[in-house]
This record gives sequence, structure tokens and C-alpha cells, in this order.
Amino acid sequence: MDTVTDTTRPSGVELPRRMQAVVAYAPGDYRLEEVDVPRAGPDDIIIEVEACGICASDIKTFQGAPSFWGDNKGQARYVKAPMIPGHEFVGRAVEVGENVARKGVYKVGDRLISEQIVPCENCRYCGRGEYWMCERHDVYGFQNNVNGGMAKYMRFPKESRTHKVPDSIPLEKAVLAEPYACSVHAVNRGLIQLDDVVVLSGAGPLGLGMVGAARLKNPSKLIVLDGKQDRLDLAKKFGADIVMNPFEMDVVSAVKDLTDGYGCDVYIEATGHESSVTQGLNMIRKLGRFVEFSVFGHEVTADWSIISDRKQLDLYGAHLGPYCYPLTIAAIGDGRLPTEGVVTHKLPLAEFKHGFDLMKKGDGSIKIILIPD
Repeated sequence: MDTVTDTTRPSGVELPRRMQAVVAYAPGDYRLEEVDVPRAGPDDIIIEVEACGICASDIKTFQGAPSFWGDNKGQARYVKAPMIPGHEFVGRAVEVGENVARKGVYKVGDRLISEQIVPCENCRYCGRGEYWMCERHDVYGFQNNVNGGMAKYMRFPKESRTHKVPDSIPLEKAVLAEPYACSVHAVNRGLIQLDDVVVLSGAGPLGLGMVGAARLKNPSKLIVLDGKQDRLDLAKKFGADIVMNPFEMDVVSAVKDLTDGYGCDVYIEATGHESSVTQGLNMIRKLGRFVEFSVFGHEVTADWSIISDRKQLDLYGAHLGPYCYPLTIAAIGDGRLPTEGVVTHKLPLAEFKHGFDLMKKGDGSIKIILIPD
């Protein structure tokens, strides 16, 4: 493959002109193609991707969920195709723009991760430091101006929020920094107190990250719900006091029996299934705190009178992982956030469709990562 050296960028190495990447054109129409390698402008960083995880939102985008592709009910189109998906990545800087190099914070060879969102820095939310809710809301892997990590190389633009990742952290742990940062943020939203009974619904990759984060809060009881035994086993290993399968028992009654009939203090929904929402509304106590993290494939219907008149709940949304990356990276590195067993499959980029299928089914698989060739 041809290479090119750009002498105007002293902080760069030889890069190929073309690379393989997954390119999304429409729901169900994702292709492995050869595309141009991105190059660094004065304020950019180019990384060589070590690995990119497959997220549940990638599956829902592939399947055409209205929350990503829009619909005739008023949901705006979020995806800007054709684009390269993937927002759970880690890589090493191979080209650094001259303005970036001049500042001396990042250099070629640094192992880096960039937060999912690339904020505009100009809107009301960015001006208040609420950058994760940026009005423009460019997120890697969903828009073609911020292509994602299912490729050999990717570009971090000037507005990216980039963090260094120690070389000592193994790849299968480092690649969990993005989802685990989201987990930490969701747990923080629950305002967990020492005497709380916390129920976490869903022990997928993000849910397992939440188990570790919630355990650091040291609630009086941490209960994890999931329909797959291998995930419940990991949740128990990561610090859950009690694990339950909602397909095998009445978990609402079980939690109420454990709490003198009142219900849990905090319910964190991390499954993306509508049944988990209604389950939580029925399980949580009056004046409890309900945290909704998931992205759903379609609209969810619930009796909102439970939230208001019957229980007066505090309902918290959780989006991305703002201000959580330094802690998350450090806690993954020193073991405070357990990771062993979360990454179950490493596949070459060419097998992305197989990876998507494994992620969708979730049988014997938890986190699948793609390794660019």
C-alpha cells in the first residue's frame, strides 16, 4: 500500500493513503470498504486504533431504531450517513497537528482515548460546562464529520476531549474506559447513600461497570437483575450482594420482601427493554430515585401516575460519561472497577457482522471488540 510523508507536520509518521473501515449507509447496509486515511489539520490528532468495542447502540443503529434514524412521529434523524461507526475505542497517536504539538500535551506515541462527544464549545450548554449535552451533539461513530473507531485510523478534532491511557493497562481493559465512564456517571446520578438498597437492572458491559461503581458507593444492599446466568455470576464476582433472574422469579415481590414491603431506594435501568422500566416503577419505594440510562429501540409506555401521584419519584436521565474519564481510567488500572471477563470476543474488523450478531444475541458473549488489521 502506498504511503505518504507530510513534511509540514513534523510530529507525524508515515501513514498509508488508504485503510479498511466499516461504513454505514443505511439500516442493515454496513460494508467493509477501503477509504482514505484521515490526516491531521493543525489542531487535530490522528490515532491508530488498537481496538473498538461494539455497543448496544451500534446494534440498534444497525437495526434502524428511530432514535437514531428518525421517524414520522417527530424524532429527528441523528445519523449522518455514510459514516464509520464505533465510539468505544482506544489507540495510539501517529500524527499530531502543529498547534497540538506546540502545546506539548499530546505527542506521537501517546496512548489516547477521546470522549464520545465532540462538543461545539459555543452553545448554551457548552458555555455552562455541560458539554455532554452540547446542542450540536456530534458523537463519534454516528456522524460523518466525526467518524468512529471501526477503522485502522481515526481523527480527533480540535474540540475533542482527549485523555491519556497508561501503557500498563491491557487492551481488553483499556477499551472499556468509554462504557465504564458512562457507568460511573449513571451511578453518580442515583445519589446513592450508605443505607440505600440499590437495584441495578441489566448486567451487560455497562451494567457490569455500574456494579463496580455502585460497590464503591457502599450501599447497604446491591441487587443485580439479569436474564443470563453468566452475567449474574460476573455481577456477583464484581460486588453484587444478591443476583436475581427476572425470568425465573417475581423480582418485584422478592425486593419488596427484602425491604419490609417498601421497595428499593434506587433503581438503575440499564437493559433497554421496556419491561425493565415498568418493573422498576413497581419495585421502587415512594420518594425513590429512578435512573434511566438505556437507549431504546422504540417508544416505551408506562403509567406516569406512578411517578407523580402515587410515589413522587425523582427521575434521573444519564447520558454519556462527563467528567468521569480520569477516575474511570485510573480505577480500571488499579482494579477498583473490576473488568475481568467482560471482554469475551476479539474479532478482526472484517468479521464485524459476526460481532454484531454476537452482541445482539448475548449468548456466551458480553463485550465484543474489533481489532483493525
